[in-house]
Amino acid sequence: MNLSAMLSSRIQNNRPVRVGLIGAGKFGSMILSQARHINGLHIMAVADLDLNKAQDSFQRVGWDTKSCFAGSAAEAVISGKTWLTDNAADICALSELDCIIEATGHPLFGVRHAVMALQQAKHVVMVNVEADVLCGPYLTQLADENNVIFSMAYGDQPAAICELVDWVRTNGFELISAGKGMNFQPHFRYSTPDTVWSYFGWSDEEVAAGDFNPKMYNSFTDGTKAAIEMAAVANATGLDCPDDGLAFYPAGLHDLARVFTPESAGGRLPKAGLLDIAASCEPDGRSVYNNINYGMFVTFKAPNEYSRDCFKQYGLLTDKSGWYGSMWRPFHLIGLETNTSVMSAVLRHEATGASRIWNADAVATAKRDLNAGEMLDGEGGYCVWAKAIPASQSHRIGALPIGLAHHVKLKHPVAKDQVVKMSDVELVDVDDIIGFRDKMVPLLTSS
Repeated sequence: MNLSAMLSSRIQNNRPVRVGLIGAGKFGSMILSQARHINGLHIMAVADLDLNKAQDSFQRVGWDTKSCFAGSAAEAVISGKTWLTDNAADICALSELDCIIEATGHPLFGVRHAVMALQQAKHVVMVNVEADVLCGPYLTQLADENNVIFSMAYGDQPAAICELVDWVRTNGFELISAGKGMNFQPHFRYSTPDTVWSYFGWSDEEVAAGDFNPKMYNSFTDGTKAAIEMAAVANATGLDCPDDGLAFYPAGLHDLARVFTPESAGGRLPKAGLLDIAASCEPDGRSVYNNINYGMFVTFKAPNEYSRDCFKQYGLLTDKSGWYGSMWRPFHLIGLETNTSVMSAVLRHEATGASRIWNADAVATAKRDLNAGEMLDGEGGYCVWAKAIPASQSHRIGALPIGLAHHVKLKHPVAKDQVVKMSDVELVDVDDIIGFRDKMVPLLTSS
């Protein structure tokens, strides 16, 4: 709880924290929005394939675009302004940078950017959970080898769940489960970019006025993003994903400790130690009372009768037995909070969540009957959704990770709701990614 004080010390010594941002989309814009209000933080360089769009992001969040840009990296260091480039490799090579934020959302580019940055001894804050779930355990190892930090992005739900899990373990409770809230009904699984906006209730005018990507929002709708995030949390915490994927149990705030406990204790989980989702809708569409649609939670068990009695005395929400309690955070502000990860990495040499084992995977699963010769279109598209399953299972069956399911051709038909396998597709130009995942095999844990 002293990051601001540590930053103040850097300011007094004229040592700003210099940051490079890769990707100036929605998340990147939120980071930029806060950065200009943080004394001692210097967004020294931003890389985006579309420089005009990047400039628009600066303008949209209130920067003075007539005076904030530098003509070169060297000028940015001296002036405190920001250098724009369309080449992420340029940023990774800047010796003056302390930390790089990867916010492209593209799994392959995200992994490759992180490798470049870590090999140049830069801390990396990985907004790109798609890249994290694809190769995160390897990237954490690479960070360790270069004495830098590879971290989840605070403000996003995975890092917030990791924080809650750490709170449970640090204070001596038995961790039972963790997860997040989400607007979900079973038929959402088959949503496409053509249908997605109807699930949000937004008008065409509202959609046109915002910086919204239909595939990204469809990834949230069809459960793919949930699978990606929960698999990444599993790799950071040692919790498991269910053998048949997330169940999306409808549950409100007062029911967390009842629902997210094992069946043997009256709950709905097959066993303790699982990640899952508290759906904010019943299967018939009714809203769950006191839902935690934007929140994150943990459930835990008191270690003894005295602690159980304290749960009651201090108003903790528990199940009927009083042994199981829940703690939650109601909201997350994604990019508006990510500077916590930057400062934690640079000033404390500490990650706000990091994938250290290979416990879970997010694998491509058919939205409909798919035919040989079809091209898969990846996360949030028309063809596949992601299922979060144990990594040991994914490795055993040769499942295709969702991060490799974009723009690849099917060699074999795959039936609706069946997992797509690596052998079912023609993979091109991903030998490096497959090699990184091969290096994760020693980090596999049994389900």
